[in-house]
Amino acid sequence: MEELNNPQQEPQDIQQPVDSLFGRNRIDVSRVQHTLAKVKAELHKVIIGQDELMDLLLASLFVNGHVLIEGVPGIAKTLTARLIAKTIDTEFSRIQFTPDLMPSDVVGTSVFNMKSSDFTFNAGPIFANIVLIDEINRAPAKTQAALFEVMEEQQVTVDGNTYKMEHPFFVLATQNPIEQEGTYKLPEAQLDRFLFKINLQYPSREQEKEILVRYQNDFGMRQQADVQAICTPADIQACRALVEQVYIEDKLLDYIADIVHQTRNSSDLFLGASPRASLALMKASKAIAALNGRDFVTPDDIQRIAYPVLNHRVILTPEREMEGYQSRDVLDEIIKKLEVPR
Repeated sequence: MEELNNPQQEPQDIQQPVDSLFGRNRIDVSRVQHTLAKVKAELHKVIIGQDELMDLLLASLFVNGHVLIEGVPGIAKTLTARLIAKTIDTEFSRIQFTPDLMPSDVVGTSVFNMKSSDFTFNAGPIFANIVLIDEINRAPAKTQAALFEVMEEQQVTVDGNTYKMEHPFFVLATQNPIEQEGTYKLPEAQLDRFLFKINLQYPSREQEKEILVRYQNDFGMRQQADVQAICTPADIQACRALVEQVYIEDKLLDYIADIVHQTRNSSDLFLGASPRASLALMKASKAIAALNGRDFVTPDDIQRIAYPVLNHRVILTPEREMEGYQSRDVLDEIIKKLEVPR
């Protein structure tokens, strides 16, 4: 497998000679595929199933996005997020959101230093490479708003001073869709900053049995200690450079624009997707293609990630909600009506 000697090199250094069949520069994305395989191998030491979740988490990481994971308690939302951070040799932070959490508890605050007679900035837990925010909807709106700047611009402004985050910067947030007492719904502006919203389901019966077999003699889940860091920030940066160079045809860009445009003109939707959603679809489809060993995007890549990219960016009309519609129903219908590029 060809390795990149310099992960910071310019994209043209990554490209291979022109392929006569495709008429363009080809790139070797095997490093992206290999990184995914290594990370999943480590996670599967503890986690049963959840392959789609792992794929989407790595795809988001490789395009500098953030992920919101929603699911009922006990299906390994937090565990998977924590273990994927463990597979990367970088700084990790976990923040438990609660109703009494203040913005300064997240981003940090300036403290007066008696010795120097000046204010010193004490960085909050958001200053890490991978940040797990557990039950993000438990904190009030003013604390959630503290994430707006850092998630979009990867910087924090406190008392007029701006502090940049180190790369990679990846936010993983979880929330429980069932228990709503004492929670604060995330505003649309906050949701739009997540590349994916992943809705986790219960494991199958076979997976449930496999979980019982694996942990029948390991009540404390000691196998978590077996998960090792197998990639570095430099590896992540190299994979990002490769994903960025994945080829996408103009007709597929038209396809993405058509999907997003239709969400804004659907009579079933009160709110359609923003231009940020179009960019998210393009970036995520490139990542999915690379994770599957291809240096070009196909319509299947776009269709595969359309729901996790769009489901939290659209709002059903009250009439459709009362009829029991889900956002997936409307999005599936939009995609079915559009002609697939050939």
